[in-house]
Formats: sequence, structure tokens, C-alpha cells
Amino acid sequence: MSFDTPLLITFIVYLMGILYLGVRGYRRTHDLGDYILGGRKLGPVVTALSAGASDMSGWLLLGLPGAIYLAGLSEIWIGVGLVIGAYCNWVFVAKPLRIHSQHANNSLTLPDYFENRFKDRSRVLRLLSAIVILLFFTFYTASGLVGGAILFENSFGLDYSIALFSGALIIVIYTFVGGFLAVSWTDAVQAILMLIALLIVPLSVIAGAGGSSSAWSQLQAANPQSTALFANMTFISFVSLLAWGLGYVGQPHILARFMAAENPLKLVAARRIAMSWMLIVLFGSVSTGLAGIAYFSGQPLNNPETVFIALSQNLFNPWIAGIITAAILSAIMSTVDSQLLVSSSVISEDFYRVFIRPNASDKELLTVSRAAVIGIALLALLIASDRDSRVLDLVSYAWAGFGASFGPVVVFSLFWRKMTAQSAVAGMLLGAVTVVFWSNMSGGIFDLYEIVPGFLFGSIAIVGFGLLKPEVNGATLDQYDGAQLLLAGR
Repeated sequence: MSFDTPLLITFIVYLMGILYLGVRGYRRTHDLGDYILGGRKLGPVVTALSAGASDMSGWLLLGLPGAIYLAGLSEIWIGVGLVIGAYCNWVFVAKPLRIHSQHANNSLTLPDYFENRFKDRSRVLRLLSAIVILLFFTFYTASGLVGGAILFENSFGLDYSIALFSGALIIVIYTFVGGFLAVSWTDAVQAILMLIALLIVPLSVIAGAGGSSSAWSQLQAANPQSTALFANMTFISFVSLLAWGLGYVGQPHILARFMAAENPLKLVAARRIAMSWMLIVLFGSVSTGLAGIAYFSGQPLNNPETVFIALSQNLFNPWIAGIITAAILSAIMSTVDSQLLVSSSVISEDFYRVFIRPNASDKELLTVSRAAVIGIALLALLIASDRDSRVLDLVSYAWAGFGASFGPVVVFSLFWRKMTAQSAVAGMLLGAVTVVFWSNMSGGIFDLYEIVPGFLFGSIAIVGFGLLKPEVNGATLDQYDGAQLLLAGR
């Protein structure tokens, strides 16, 4: 039996399981609320694992190990920033957003929440936030498709274009069919697979090297600077890596998990599960990159982002390698499916229902949502068709875009009673424009990760406009106060 045969069989079994969950999700999807937020019925375990999996994506198994393999342990500060940001997101945003979004006319999407929270009758806030989602999610989805193409190309020897299309087709099918429940269930399964894979690969390298101390010695012999925490690091690069944590409060696919939680009180348990999972997988991802430095010291990899794939294929028999390959695809699928779902819900709920067919039936809106999944996937395929695309580069741009445009608006909307729709528009617009402008500049201060100036300028705009003209509408203030009473448990 060739290497590819057991790998392919294992892979197909995994995909059949994922498609089964898609069919189950389809049977429990009766209206648009089910398709977009699963009827707000997610338990704490699924909430935690699906939020983690949709967050980490192929970046965890391709981008981060590749960055560590290239630059060494100094890239760990991305992980540190993400842990801090994720924890703050769970503590300060999860429960308030769950309560405020339901109290604000049962908002199903982030644009829906923004409009209802500020009672924006102009529809400008909804339209702007929908455009931001479609813009940055197209690039974010493209990053996942690039990761899938790298996986198929290296595992099955497919041409890049064929590999790209194959990966996209698999993800689109079960997202198209099952909606939010299918996406959340599959993400939970994928989170477990990712955790297992990220533990056994570095542990196998350590065992093969004769123990942790021996593996560490081999690592330092291969590259003495690989174990230095601040190698070749400037203050700007250090701040840029930590600043990844700012992005959490603005990611629609993560915030959707908070909005969909069955019970706000159970979000504490979900937080503990999610943070434990996150710490373990980040440790495994960093360890995988370090293991690759030692293992491939004699024959460096052409593409650093394939280090996890190359290790699994060199260390394990084809059956185990097939499971690990499925885990890599899991990481990629878990984010792309969420992004496609959020984007499709924006098109159906925030464009089609609001501006084209206000009286559209749920069945019609479901059809529009499913068609939008295909449309967004095709645009992302176009961007991902560039063979030289890097997963980490595409992710960093989209992550900054959402963090800077939505992050300040989400935070202030939850904690500042007198924030207005006008200040939300100003903050969102300035944050998004700053990211686009900053990312196209280079040298000096422009080497700072664009999320930092974007988040800062967006926040300043919100505060400035809000202080000049604070909210005075009684209905808006009463709605905010009512949500705060629910948050306090009264």
C-alpha cells in the first residue's frame, strides 16, 4: 500500500463525519435565526471549543509554526498577546454582548446589533459595518483557502489550483447545508483534533531526540538564536506582536459565538474551557516550530509554513499522518466556515432584507444566505489564486481590519451609555481607513502593526464625537439601562 492510500482513506472518513454533522445541522435549521445563530442554543463546551477553533484557524498549524521555524522563539510574543486579548474578550465582552445583542431587538448579526443598539434610522451604521465585514472577511477567507491548498498540495501532490478548489469545495458544502449549528458542531470536533495533533507531533520529536534536554541542545546547535526571546527584536516589533491581542474584541466570527450562547451565566464555564484549550494548542504550535528547526536543520524547508505537515509525514505511519492531516484541515475549515457564514448572514440580513426585500420570507432569506456562501467563496478563491500568498500575511491584514474598525465600537457600545450612532460611524470608518492606509506604507513608525494606530484613532474618534454630542434619545438610553439591569441580574 502506498503512502497516499491510507492517508486518503483516513482523510475521507474524517470528511464523511463532517458532512454528517452538516446534515444534522440542516435538519435542525428551520429559519434564519437558526441558520445565523443556531437559535441561541449553544452550550458552554461547544461555545468554548467552536470559538477557539474559529479563532485559531490554519494560522495555528501553518502560520505560527512557520514563523517560529523561521525566526525562533522571539515570535512567541504573538501567542502571549493573543492569550491576554482572548482572556479579556471572554471576561469583559462575552456576557455583556450576549445580553445587549438580545435585548437590542434580538439582533442576529453585528451590523444588526449596531443599528439596534444606537437606534440608527439612517441605516448608515448597518451599511458601513456590513461593507467592512465583506471587505476584510474576503481576505480572511482567502487565507484559509491558501492554507487548505498548501495542505492538499503537500499531502496528495495536487497542483496548487486543483488543491485550492478542492479545499474550498469541501468547506462550502457543509456550510451551505448546515448553517451555524453545523459550523459550531464541526468546529468543536475540529478543536479536539487540533489539540491532539499539536501535542503528539512535538512530543514525538522530543522522544526521538532522546528527551527534552537533548532536543533543546539539538535546537541550539541548529540555530543558537532560535531560543532567544528577543532575538533581532526592536521595540516596534515587540509591540506589534503583542498588539495581536487587540483584535479579539472586533472579530465577528468570534463575537457570534458569544451572541449564540444558550445561557449568559454559562459563559464563565465556557471561558475556562476555551482558555485552557488555547494555552495548550499555542504551546503545541510553538513547540512544533522549534522542533522543525532541529529536525530539518540539514535540509531546510522551501516553504516554512509546511513545517507541521512535513513533521507529521516524516514522523508517523500513513494512518496517523492521515489523522494529523485531517487536524490541519480542521484548523483551516473551522475559521473559513465561520467567516463564510457571517458574510452570508450580512448579505441576507443586512443587505437583502433591509435594502432590497424588507418583507422577504425566512425561506427566501435562507436561499440568499446559501447563495452568498458560494459568492464569497468564489471571491476568496480569486485572491487565494496567487501561489505566493502567505497565510500569516493575509490573516494579519484581516485581523487588524476587524480589530481596528469593530473593536472600539463594540467595547464602547457595551460600556458607554451615551455613545451615539454618529460616534460609532466615525470610529469604525477611521479605524478601517487607518488599517488600509498604514498597511500600504513602510519604514519607521509604519513598521508598527496597523491594528495599533487603527484601534487608537478609532477610539479617539468615538470619544471625540461622543463628548461633542452625547446620546440624548430617551428610548436608546432606556434600552441600554434595561440591558445593564439584566447584566446585573436584576
